[in-house]
Amino acid sequence: MTGTTENKVNLKDVVRSIGLPTIIIACFWVVTLIAGAYFDISIGTLLSDTLKRAGMNGILVLAMVPSIQSGTGPNFALPVGVVCGLFALVCSIEFGFTGLSWLIVSVVIAIPIAVVVGYFYGKLLNAVKGSEMTIATYTGFSIAALMCLVWLMVPFTSPKMGWFIGTGLRETIQLDVVGGAQILNNFLMFEIGGVIVPTGLLMVFLFFCLLVWLFSKSKTGIAVTAGGMSANFAKAAGLNIDKNRIIANIISTVLGAIGIIVYSQSYGYAQLYGAPLMMAFSAVAAILIGGATASRAKVSNVIIGVILFQGLLTTALPVANKIFVGMDLSEIMRMVVQNGIILYALTQVKGGAK
Repeated sequence: MTGTTENKVNLKDVVRSIGLPTIIIACFWVVTLIAGAYFDISIGTLLSDTLKRAGMNGILVLAMVPSIQSGTGPNFALPVGVVCGLFALVCSIEFGFTGLSWLIVSVVIAIPIAVVVGYFYGKLLNAVKGSEMTIATYTGFSIAALMCLVWLMVPFTSPKMGWFIGTGLRETIQLDVVGGAQILNNFLMFEIGGVIVPTGLLMVFLFFCLLVWLFSKSKTGIAVTAGGMSANFAKAAGLNIDKNRIIANIISTVLGAIGIIVYSQSYGYAQLYGAPLMMAFSAVAAILIGGATASRAKVSNVIIGVILFQGLLTTALPVANKIFVGMDLSEIMRMVVQNGIILYALTQVKGGAK
């Protein structure tokens, strides 16, 4: 009896430490991979797409870590950083850069813009303490809507981006015309067992993971985390909580700006106007699947979460289309999984904070 009780306790501890959503999604992903093999869907192709999508979305998901650690919750205002990156991206094209130089210049332009915007966004969150996630969501929606006017009015003249008639930028800009499509994906790319590994893309993702991890271990990073864990303790220790929250959200905004540039080069297109509107939700869902909560997050949650979330979407959608022939359930399933995970996690905020 004692052994059985200990096993039950240990099992509960394992489930609690890993997270119930993580376990469910991991099991579901394995089941869909098996189903994919049964329906003669190439497992190599599914895993290749999973690695590619994980690398594409990884830095955007990583942008959630600083904001969660600072106590402001998941960064639902990710579109704020995304539009900074997109603006830098189109500026680089307008200036005539191509290939690797286009990618580097885009990042160089994006960082100072994101720092300034992130500073004011951090000031906004300090002014609305207790309602950060709500305000962040509306801020993200507002900036995406505002940028729709900017894309139409910006006086760029590059024929690679503009409408054929009239002024403004096209909704979708092809990056292969500037040699910017899949630069990182193709760097040191190799194939093993039918699985294509986008080495350069994954290396960049892991590099930024390392930078965020090193920041979290620094003096400033520890102060940010302490303020997010217990504001009263941080005040008693003499920490400037408001300043640390601003620093965290600047880093989150910069990561969002760089993340969309990496995403766009991998996708092969830069999508403007309404495209950034809902990007925060998939990033939030991914890190929550990885075991993070609305008040605690680590880099490991990002790596696990982005692989599971993108792997599930990549695998489940073609399998569902095989089962339900003639019905395109891809978007429906994506929204159910994505928003279901966010809903579950937000109901656990109080428990996660303990």
